[in-house]
Amino acid sequence: MVNDSFLSNLSVKTLFDAAADAMLLVDESGRVVQANEVALNLLDYSFEQINGLEIEALMPNSYRNQHSLHRNTYAKNPEKRPMGKGRDLIALRRDGSELAVDISLSPIKTGDRQFVLATLHIADKRRKVEEALKISEERLRLAKEAAGLGVFDFDYRNNIIHWDERMRDIWGEESEETVSYKKFVAAIHPDDRAARQTVIERAIDPASNGEYSVDYRVRNANDGVERWITTMGRIHFTNGQATRLLGIARDITDQKILEKTLQEQRAEMESLFKQQVAYQTVSAIAHELNQPLAAISAYSEVALHALDSNNFNSENLKRALEGAVTQAQRAGKSLHELLAFMQKGELVTERFELNHVLNEALNIAKGDGYGDFSPLLSLEPALPEVLGNETQVRKILVNLLRNAVEAMRGASVPSSAISITVRTNQKINMAHVTIQDSGPGLDAETARHIFEPFFTTKPTGIGMGLAISRALTEANGGQLWLEHNNKPGATFHFTLPFAG
Repeated sequence: MVNDSFLSNLSVKTLFDAAADAMLLVDESGRVVQANEVALNLLDYSFEQINGLEIEALMPNSYRNQHSLHRNTYAKNPEKRPMGKGRDLIALRRDGSELAVDISLSPIKTGDRQFVLATLHIADKRRKVEEALKISEERLRLAKEAAGLGVFDFDYRNNIIHWDERMRDIWGEESEETVSYKKFVAAIHPDDRAARQTVIERAIDPASNGEYSVDYRVRNANDGVERWITTMGRIHFTNGQATRLLGIARDITDQKILEKTLQEQRAEMESLFKQQVAYQTVSAIAHELNQPLAAISAYSEVALHALDSNNFNSENLKRALEGAVTQAQRAGKSLHELLAFMQKGELVTERFELNHVLNEALNIAKGDGYGDFSPLLSLEPALPEVLGNETQVRKILVNLLRNAVEAMRGASVPSSAISITVRTNQKINMAHVTIQDSGPGLDAETARHIFEPFFTTKPTGIGMGLAISRALTEANGGQLWLEHNNKPGATFHFTLPFAG
């Protein structure tokens, strides 16, 4: 049997046996001179049984003549290449059972000897992997169809978008599998482009986590129908540069219609509730003040009558004025007790993270139908905890956000953005929140009355939101005010004490 010095090298033999694939070393006469453990186990031979065996003995009779011709041809022009050109080949195990395999050949020359290294891959495993992949792809396809998902891949370097059939159907485009970014964006509603661009710019910032999520409207090129879609994905970076945006899109038009209907119903119910609250509040105040005011009026008439009388009696005048004072004090006490009753309950304060509560307020505003804006956040990352009533602070934030959205809606602002800053005010050592919208702002006269109860600029408002927000802020140890400047939009500030 052949025992070449090449094979006697211990390190080469070790690597040969350690290979994960089945390997046979065949000499120029077509006999096996070496086989690794994987090949021996695969073909069910011992080394003594396979050593010196003609390679054709490891295949069925029907393959042997053809392989012998192939081997002779290969010996004249040895080069690394696969056998079978994509077709499965058959190896014969020692017990006569057949095994579908892929075979690749590599020439090895040592000294004046020429060997061929044959590497065998089990084709059954490959087919199983391919079948599993097909099943996985089919499941993914069915899941996409069931969820109505479209897939897109934005190539930043070439400025083109690869998209699937569902995406093309939403956009109303033909069967091309790619589209220019310019054409892709042209179908997006003009009022939604700025908000979408803001989200993209935040996602492509290398300092971000690359997450992308935004809703916007698309006008179908074929039927002109306007659809709402929600998209989400992730930016891929190379050397700190955005290279791809891989994501999915889903048609949520029906969901948006339902949300709008529910929003209108909630708004109507809330308006009626607020009006009822205002009515009950005014009624309660009127009831409590009516009797003492009537008494004050009566005593005042007595006093005036005493002054006009020819028989002036100072004692009668004194009693009338004392009665008026007593009733005035009674009215003030009743009003104080009523307000105390309406605000009864001890303020429960706790330590909490203001940035977290702000994000909750944003989600609440969006869930209540006030999400049609782009939040431009600038949050101090290591802000100390504040001390206050978390529920009341959340209410303050929601009120300010809703007011900002309503102001921009009323002015039909095309690019609705709200800048929100949370920082430490070093001068007073308190947390400082700034909320600035991109609406029309407030004129000087409106600004003077904006915090007064029952003052409103809204057709359906009752003018209590900002008054309540200021009262809640002060109850939590802070201040709420409107900034007077010439900047576009309205800018509100409020402060809260740190927990210490």
